[in-house]
Amino acid sequence: MDIKEHILTETDKLFCRYGIKSVTMDDIARQLGISKKTIYQFFKDKNELVQVLIAGRMELQECAIDVSIKNSENAVEEIFSSVTEMKQLLSNTNAMLFYDLQKYHPEVWNIFKKFKDTKLKEAIRSNLERGIHENLFRSDINIDILTRLRLEQVERVLSGMYMTNDYSLVEVMTEITEHFLYGVCSLKGHQLLNEYRNTNEN
Repeated sequence: MDIKEHILTETDKLFCRYGIKSVTMDDIARQLGISKKTIYQFFKDKNELVQVLIAGRMELQECAIDVSIKNSENAVEEIFSSVTEMKQLLSNTNAMLFYDLQKYHPEVWNIFKKFKDTKLKEAIRSNLERGIHENLFRSDINIDILTRLRLEQVERVLSGMYMTNDYSLVEVMTEITEHFLYGVCSLKGHQLLNEYRNTNEN
């Protein structure tokens, strides 16, 4: 692993554990055992470091969405697969990370907003259409409204709307996703959803 990649990896760990605002360049240098001068050879400031990390996370999430769509047998499995990938991405992530991102690095938060309004929106809409076609989702749902609802749910979770010490980001996102699914599934879809839930819990 080269120095730049090492800086990104260790900084990501710090941000995930403590949030962004509370981590200083001094903290990062101390964690890496190098000087700040070395870090500044690769990144002009903390904001650029944050930007590169978040852009990388969005690329990983985009790949995860593509894999979920390609490898899933049906629309319900596609969502469960996406949630599994999301758990890996968000596990051990302090909810303050996204709150700090929105409040102190708005231009970087816009990277996520752009991802949400393009790739994620397209994936949600496509999944709803697929579910209807497979008779797993109710045929009478309004795809436009539910796509917007789902996007709003994701943004609210990541922006700290449900931030609490009692539940992790993964727990909140999982609960909201299952609630969403139970609302859109047909009877056939409910049966399949319960099967996936039982499999995941065992």
